[in-house]
Amino acid sequence: MKVEIYHASKYGNGEKVVAYLQGLLVVKGHEANHRHIRDARPKDLPSADLYVFCAPTRIGKPIGKMRRFLKKARLPEGVKYALIATHGEPVPDKKTGNMPSAEEIEKFQQNLPAMEAILKDKGAVKVADVKVYVRGDTMKGPLADGWERTVEEFAAKLL
Repeated sequence: MKVEIYHASKYGNGEKVVAYLQGLLVVKGHEANHRHIRDARPKDLPSADLYVFCAPTRIGKPIGKMRRFLKKARLPEGVKYALIATHGEPVPDKKTGNMPSAEEIEKFQQNLPAMEAILKDKGAVKVADVKVYVRGDTMKGPLADGWERTVEEFAAKLL
């Protein structure tokens, strides 16, 4: 299987995730390439059996550069894709100390649905998606404990 992986990593977390994913796929005998979206031309993507897109979350959505990249991307009808979103790890409220509810977390984690909507309009077919969490108050990281296991489980879904 040929897999093309595109990321829009700002602080290196997404790049670390997709590099690890690429390694897992190559070990299983698949051809996998990853690159930053700034190094790719969305209207001239190489053909692949599967495309994987990874974007950091800003104000609950994928960063604008990834949204624009996906909107411009020329993909064949019915092509398979998978999504990775890096999110800040949910933390307790500073005033109350309470963890946010599932509904509150979902409100600020619209990255995957936003990317999915763009690709669905292009006739692409989703295979899998995953959220990878980043520790700390900022998206600078590091990645949350157990991220490798999360990516390994995601890779298994792709195969």
